[in-house]
Amino acid sequence: MRLLLVEDDKALGRLLKKGLEEEGFFVDWVSNGLTAQQYVEENSYEVIILDLMLPKQDGLSLLESLRKQGINTPVLILTAKGSVEDKVKGLNAGADDYLAKPFAFEELVARIRALIRRQHGIAQGIISFGDVSVDIVKQRVEFKGQELELTGMELKLLMLLALNSNKVLSKTYIAQKLYGWEYAPDSNVIEVLISRLRKKIDPQGRYIKTVKGLGYILKI
Repeated sequence: MRLLLVEDDKALGRLLKKGLEEEGFFVDWVSNGLTAQQYVEENSYEVIILDLMLPKQDGLSLLESLRKQGINTPVLILTAKGSVEDKVKGLNAGADDYLAKPFAFEELVARIRALIRRQHGIAQGIISFGDVSVDIVKQRVEFKGQELELTGMELKLLMLLALNSNKVLSKTYIAQKLYGWEYAPDSNVIEVLISRLRKKIDPQGRYIKTVKGLGYILKI
C-alpha cells in the first residue's frame, strides 16, 4: 500500500517515513505543495498525508486543486494548526480526516488504515476467501486457521489483491503499487511473486486468476 507524505519538516518527515515503512507501507515523501501535485498526477496512492503549512503551495490550496481535478484519494491532514476553525476549513476543502500535532504515531497508523478500509468498503478490515483470512488492520494472514508466514512483498501483493478483489489488476499497476516503478515488459518479477503466493495460499488456482493480456484478479 503506497502513501504520499507531504511534510516540509525534515526531521519529522524522516521519522514518519521510517515508521510507516516499518508498518508495511511504501512511502513517497515530498516537502512542498508543487512537487506533491506532480506526484499525485503521476502516481496512484492509497492515502495522502498532508501538512498545511508548506512552501511554494500551501496544503489547503493543494487539496482544493486535487479535488477540483476529480482526484478523490483519501487525504489525512497532519498539521500544527489544530483549532476548530482550521479543522472545519480542511474538512470543507475535501480532507477525509484531520490530526493535529503533536500526535501519537499509533493513532496516525490507525487513522490511515481506517481510511483505506473506508475507501475499499471494508468495515471490519478482514477479507476471507476459501481457507484464507486477510486482516488488513493487523496485516496478518491465516490459512486454515493458522497464521501464515509470508515475505514482506508476498504480504503486500496479497493485500493489494484483496483490497481490489474481483478487479483485474495489470502488471504495471501491481509493479507501481509494490515497487514504485514502471513495469518493464521483459521483467518477470510480478509473475514470480504471483507464483510464490499461489503456492502458499491457492495451490489449486481457484482464486488468483491470470487474465491473459490484462493481468491478475483475485476472485472471491
